[in-house]
Amino acid sequence: MRRAARIDDNQAEIINALRQMGCTVQSLAACGYGVPDVLAAFRGRNVLLEIKDPKKPKADRMLTPAQVKWHQNWRGQVTTIYTIDEAIAVVIGGDRE
Repeated sequence: MRRAARIDDNQAEIINALRQMGCTVQSLAACGYGVPDVLAAFRGRNVLLEIKDPKKPKADRMLTPAQVKWHQNWRGQVTTIYTIDEAIAVVIGGDRE
């Protein structure tokens, strides 16, 4: 049985900032099973973002076991971000990972 999705407090502000810069953004939070939080598209490029809240204790910012497994098995881009600036950098092509 899958647990209810937990959404970090900064997710809405990051999604809003991405939309303001012209991205289309789809929340994937309801998917569960380690799937990243959002799919964002900008200038023909799609990126998967796992959003973590930098204000939370370090233990609460870690990827869950399901997220670790999903990230390891995914054969494409996925990036864990903490801030609006990091999200923008990834979306415009400056992937951090």
